[in-house]
Amino acid sequence: MILMSCNKCKKTSIGGQALIEGLMMKGPHISAMAIRVPSGEIDLETWETNKGGKKPWYKTTPFIRGTFNFIDTLKEGYSCLMKSAEKADFDLDEPSAFDRKMEQWFGENAMKAISAIAMVIAVVLSVLLFMVIPAAVGKALAPYLTTRVAKATVEGLIKIAVFLIYVAAVSRTKDIYRTFQYHGAEHKTIACYEAGLPLTVENVRAQSRFHPRCGTSFILIVLIVSILVFSVVTWESLVIRVLLKFALLPVTVGIAYEIIKFAGRHTNIVTRVISAPGLWLQRLTTNEPDDSQIECAIAAMEPCIPENANDDLY
Repeated sequence: MILMSCNKCKKTSIGGQALIEGLMMKGPHISAMAIRVPSGEIDLETWETNKGGKKPWYKTTPFIRGTFNFIDTLKEGYSCLMKSAEKADFDLDEPSAFDRKMEQWFGENAMKAISAIAMVIAVVLSVLLFMVIPAAVGKALAPYLTTRVAKATVEGLIKIAVFLIYVAAVSRTKDIYRTFQYHGAEHKTIACYEAGLPLTVENVRAQSRFHPRCGTSFILIVLIVSILVFSVVTWESLVIRVLLKFALLPVTVGIAYEIIKFAGRHTNIVTRVISAPGLWLQRLTTNEPDDSQIECAIAAMEPCIPENANDDLY
């Protein structure tokens, strides 16, 4: 449980991402990645958060900043994930025939090629699962739904159901379970810092693993906002509808970003309602960490804390 009333807690802009056998934290000036390597030690890597200093206007302007910050988060998160796999010596099994063929074709760049292929497959599957299939089902049910909002709602509920089923399924695998433990350690460590307590394993362990300013909550809000945004898109052609939905993605992400920003900065009945679905979903995407995972989270958090306490206000 949180040790201080949320009304008295500091709301920090420091956030992170669970990785393979570790996690990354991003502060206002310094970002850090802490990975538990096979020797049992913590490998800590730090870098400047905003190279060149101040953020450009398109990363600070409301409704525009959401898309650019989201893309940056995906790029940095993916890069850190690949690094964590290397540092943790993930997947030491005998290389498959596919792996050997990729090494034959690409040599030392085989891992980059495999990662690129995996990303393309992930994008294609995402488009099918969250764009094409829901739109096709919505169009098929169109004769039974009288309004655009009703059609978009059914389509949106299908997307949310697909997302929940996917998260529930992957959360049962061994490797993802451990990753979700590090996700829980990330939330607990940030909560401990926001409560004004020293970052010790004992203090962090006592915190809640659920946090309102979480990427999981953001994705869920994007799916909910898309119901309203995509309700204005034509249903006459499936192809045109999918293309227009792509075009409106920056609008959807921009609105969702501002909503989660608002919910993160305020504590009242409205923001509690906004945060509730995401907090519920975190029961699937976070697990209680062990002490060694908490130690990793503390190691990643400490370099990110600025000397000026006001620099990381959310």
